[in-house]
Amino acid sequence: MSMNSFRLSLSGLAAGLALSLAAPSGQAAEGRVEPPAMKWSFSGPVGTFDRAQLQRGFKIYKEVCAACHGASLIAFRNLAEPGGPEFSKGQVAALAATYQIKDGPNEQGEMFDRPGRPADRFPSPFPNEQAARAANGGAYPPDMSVLAKARTYERGFPRFVIDIFSQYQEQGPDYIHALLTGYKDAPQGFPPLQPGQFYNEYMPGHLVAMPKPLSDGQVEYPKGPDGKSPVPETAEQYSKDVAAFMVWMAEPHMEARKRIGLQVMVFLLIFGGLLYYTKKKVWARMPDGSPLH
Repeated sequence: MSMNSFRLSLSGLAAGLALSLAAPSGQAAEGRVEPPAMKWSFSGPVGTFDRAQLQRGFKIYKEVCAACHGASLIAFRNLAEPGGPEFSKGQVAALAATYQIKDGPNEQGEMFDRPGRPADRFPSPFPNEQAARAANGGAYPPDMSVLAKARTYERGFPRFVIDIFSQYQEQGPDYIHALLTGYKDAPQGFPPLQPGQFYNEYMPGHLVAMPKPLSDGQVEYPKGPDGKSPVPETAEQYSKDVAAFMVWMAEPHMEARKRIGLQVMVFLLIFGGLLYYTKKKVWARMPDGSPLH
């Protein structure tokens, strides 16, 4: 690398840090208000999913979100696998059978519909992108399979450095929860909304084509022995539950990854200790500390 290139690199780094430090607190890039940090059971290096929350989140997805958003990377059988909602195999088979899956061609060379099987993936609510846009005023509802990983926001300096060591990875669910609860009336002085546009505090540019999807009492949760839901049936709770479910969809093997990572770290610590004491043992044979020849 030439000296001029090195100087340009340093100048760019300094400018980037200056912009990060100059940004007002709570304000992210592109005019987006930074979502509030939420508490999640899967946070940190040892966090795990809340099974009940994932099952509630799936209920929200199925009854509210699935009308517009697909989940094409998730198969029905994944809902019964360890580390996820852990529905029973019978529940998954019954759920899959309620869907009609396009299959074929048959012996006549024609496509046909059949009841779903656990190995099938969740079908898209629309046959193609053009049909999805036509049904949603020109907007294309994104697939929700990996949306929790795709949606994020700038954390700024020095927090993004701290996030590396704290393993903070909750930008996606924080943003999804904030977006689902961030619908408000446009403030005074904001340009008039066009048909099909809605004001959202946390959306870049504050304009979103999706109407407010959740409201209090919209979805009925399973009741406990006392006949009451163990969690409130509010838009706030709905948004947290479906955001957690979307994190699982984006990384269904998160718990296994964390478990293996911790096992590897323990192994490396023990292995490093054994190497150190082996080295001490070998070098201790020489009175002057020099190695054996």
